Order: sequence, then structure tokens, then C-alpha cells
Amino acid sequence: MTSYSIKDLEHLSGIKAHTLRIWEQRYNLIDPKRTDTNIRYYDQEDLKLVLNVSLLKDNGYKISKIAKMSAEEMFRCVREISDKTTSYEDQIHGLTLSMIDLDEQRFEKIISSNTLKIGFERTMLNIIYPFLSKIGIMWITNSVNPAQEHFISNLVRQKVIVAIDGQYQTFNEHAKKYMLFLPETELHELSLLFANYLIRSKGNKVVYLGQNMPFIDLQTVYNTYQPDYLVTILTTRVKQMSSEEYLQLLSETFPKTEILVSGSQVIGQDLNLSENIIPIANPNHLVSFIEEHNTELV
Repeated sequence: MTSYSIKDLEHLSGIKAHTLRIWEQRYNLIDPKRTDTNIRYYDQEDLKLVLNVSLLKDNGYKISKIAKMSAEEMFRCVREISDKTTSYEDQIHGLTLSMIDLDEQRFEKIISSNTLKIGFERTMLNIIYPFLSKIGIMWITNSVNPAQEHFISNLVRQKVIVAIDGQYQTFNEHAKKYMLFLPETELHELSLLFANYLIRSKGNKVVYLGQNMPFIDLQTVYNTYQPDYLVTILTTRVKQMSSEEYLQLLSETFPKTEILVSGSQVIGQDLNLSENIIPIANPNHLVSFIEEHNTELV
């Protein structure tokens, strides 16, 4: 069973630990458990309760009223808000609960309704990516188990693949050519798949090589395709090299090509990068880069 500290609840709900303790004392809102050594902890039901309280409070409910609600009444109010709201934060809250409960139906409803309202790209940029960042925090604090993370990541992955498959494209003669890949040992493909979608959606050509690409094979495909840009993501070390050494190897091997690089091993790491290595901080940054370099297509 997953357990949480009060700091975990604070990180995941946005409600200060001091406030949660006051609510415990004043309203008996949460009933912390204790270990054999008398250390307080909270379980998954406590987390769901606090997330629901956070949503209700953000939508104008007073804590004194929330504390008097039955579990059924609280659930109904949360559902009504989730069905009506256009707030990105509320949608992210709903996705968090769908992950905790392994509730695919709720996930589908949230993503489908937002895709109809604001389109797939904005749904990804404004809801799913912030949600995935939240999962990252949950992972660091051990607040999400691997099964929950795999469950939700695979649902998102399916959505991105369907969106890519649904794109119908005719190319301008000046369409830019991108080649997307992950280095050997790199298996986190979701961000690269979304980059594939974004690049294609702006009228560019893509060769998608996917995960765990051996360097020698990358060179072979590069020589055949001759892309304008390479795109990759580094979240783990590449074999025996540091990230800086691997990027230097890319730069020297493909000196005439701009190489777009993202991932935790690059962004914010203060690396010494060659001129043709371009750090991409997030998907919005990638969109800006693509649009800026597509000017001749207009």
C-alpha cells in the first residue's frame, strides 16, 4: 500500500501542510494513521480526499461546508465541477484522480471533451504536459507507484499515436525535413512522439526512428534522408558517455545539421554546447522554433 507524508499531500494538492493540520484538528477532516514508531502517514484514500477538497475549495466551497459533506455528496460535487469546468487546473486534478483510481473511462472523458473544445495540441500543451510534470513530482516523492504511472502514460501514448495517424498531409516543396530518434538506452518515448505530432502538424516531413537507436544506424539513415534537423531527448546517460560528450559526438558527426535536444540531462544542466546544438526547454519552445523556421512555407 502506498503511503504519504503530509508534505506529499502538500505537494500534490497545493494545500499547505500547516493548513492541513489545522483542518485535522478543527474539522476532523483527515484521520492520519501511525506507524509502530508513532510516525504519522496518510493512505491513498486520504490523498483522494485532500485532492477533492482542494478542487472544491478552488471552486468557491468553504472548508466548513466541505467538512460536513458525506463521501457521496463530495464525489457528486467534484464530478459536477469536472464535467462543467474549463479550468486547466481542474482538468489536471481530474486526470490525477483517474490515475490514482486506474479509471480509464474518466481519463477518456476528460481528454475527449477537451480535444473537442480546444483541439488536441492545446489539450496536450495546457493539460496533459503539466499533468505529466505533476506525475514527475509524484514519482520523486514516491507518491505514485509504477503501475499507476505506466497506466496513465500508456493511455496518453495511445492518444498521441492516434492523433499522428489521423494527420493528413500534403507537403510544400520547401517543407523542412526532421529526423527524430532516441539514443541507445533511452526508452522514454512519449515526448518524442508528441514532437513527431507537432512537427508534422506544421507541414514538415518526419522520419521517426523511435527508441534505443544505435549510433551507426543513425548515421546510415542520416546519409540517406539528409534531414534539416535532428531531434532527440536525453533523460538518462548514453552508455559510457556523459550527456555533454554525446552531444559533442552528434555535433561533430552531423556538423551541417541543427540538432534539437531536450530532456532532464540537458535542460538546466549548464552544458558547454556546440553552435549547432539547440536546447528545447519544453513543447511550447519546440512549437515556437518550428513556426519560426517555417516562414518560407507561408
